[in-house]
Amino acid sequence: MDYVFAVILIDIQLFAGRMLCLQKERLRLKRTEKLVDASMIRFAAVGVINTLFGAAVMFLLYNFAGCSYWFSSAMNYVLGSILSFFLNKYFTFRNTERSALQVLKFIICVAACYIVAYCLAKPAVMWILSDSGKKLQENAAMLVGMCLYTVLNYFGQRFFAFSVRKKT
Repeated sequence: MDYVFAVILIDIQLFAGRMLCLQKERLRLKRTEKLVDASMIRFAAVGVINTLFGAAVMFLLYNFAGCSYWFSSAMNYVLGSILSFFLNKYFTFRNTERSALQVLKFIICVAACYIVAYCLAKPAVMWILSDSGKKLQENAAMLVGMCLYTVLNYFGQRFFAFSVRKKT
């Protein structure tokens, strides 16, 4: 009888251990679901529109108007940010808040993402493509900067600029 009792106790412990593992897995999945949601798909759609618009501005200014790397990439984000604000506010994050603070938070988000992305991209690409011409290096740096900016900007807009305060 002690043997049966011991086996049952071991089975209960194993079952409890499995249940604990399942609970931990559910919590991990729940955190992932909070990070990845429908807004990410809408952000990607807006991003395609905004990227085409911004890239056209940036590469036309740099390659055809003879503007500098910094001016061309900055104009991409100045003009693209205006479009982005309205598309992401109303379509992506479905935010109806109207406040000067929200506009300020959006500007801070865009500026911080721009500075971080392009200040990382240019030296990294210049180093990687050190044997290439300046035009190729700077075009590649702008492309890498765009990619970095996109990732940083999604999280900045979602969790900072257009975050919804939970009412308690």
